[in-house]
Amino acid sequence: MLKRKIIKIDEDKCNGCGVCIPNCPEGAIQIIDGKARLISDIFCDGLGACIGHCPQDAITTEEREAEEYSERKTMGNIVKAGKNTIIAHLKHLKEHGEVDYYNEAMEVLKEKEIEIELEEKDVNKECNFSACPGSKVMDFSNEKQNEDVDSIDTKSQLRQWPIQLHLVPPNAPYFQSKDVILVADCVAYSMANFHEKYLKNRSISIACPKLDSNIEIYLSKLISLIDNAKINTLTVMTMEVPCCSGLLNLAREASRKANRKIPIKSIIVSIKGDILKEEWI
Repeated sequence: MLKRKIIKIDEDKCNGCGVCIPNCPEGAIQIIDGKARLISDIFCDGLGACIGHCPQDAITTEEREAEEYSERKTMGNIVKAGKNTIIAHLKHLKEHGEVDYYNEAMEVLKEKEIEIELEEKDVNKECNFSACPGSKVMDFSNEKQNEDVDSIDTKSQLRQWPIQLHLVPPNAPYFQSKDVILVADCVAYSMANFHEKYLKNRSISIACPKLDSNIEIYLSKLISLIDNAKINTLTVMTMEVPCCSGLLNLAREASRKANRKIPIKSIIVSIKGDILKEEWI
């Protein structure tokens, strides 16, 4: 058992209409005794394909102790349901950037000698993890740096894409067992030496706790970085302004809720780019 995101069904709100069932390609929901029920933790990936399709708003997600999701066992349900359900599931994984689950699903299909090719109409052609120029996962940490950069310029130390916390998949290879910096949006604009001193040899994610609306997504991803990506350390860089402290609070909460414990450092930067405070918390 591990703590992870999983759907929650409010039985008082649920009227048993069944609209959620075709919108859960994983087969995790059934109508039993006139109510929608989660039949097995194993089949629920927690990504919430069913949310938004319930006319009673009876389905949400929660974080609790649950059996680990199994893509291989889930595919057993999906294959039985036929081609359209398989396509819906693969599309679902693509839209959420779940590269590992997608590859595992394709392996199962190959083993069962089932050929499925997603057509252009079956995927968001501008935003899936294999094609999107804005959110496609790219790890270029091993690429040789450009040695011809003029000496007055600072070489970029960025070795990944994307970087925004809403867009980064926690299972991206550039996070696995790495040192990570979580940076408030304004920090890099304030510090002249940010790349060379703080970004170098680290993976990064940026966020703004004041302007970004869905903080719960941030919390979930930070917990996943700690527990699933098994990052080594987390350095949180924020500005001195009060609203920026929300990012550090999120990191603290993620640390409390995560199963693993890792070192976390807080660095507070002045609006003029000076370090005001640096400490391990």
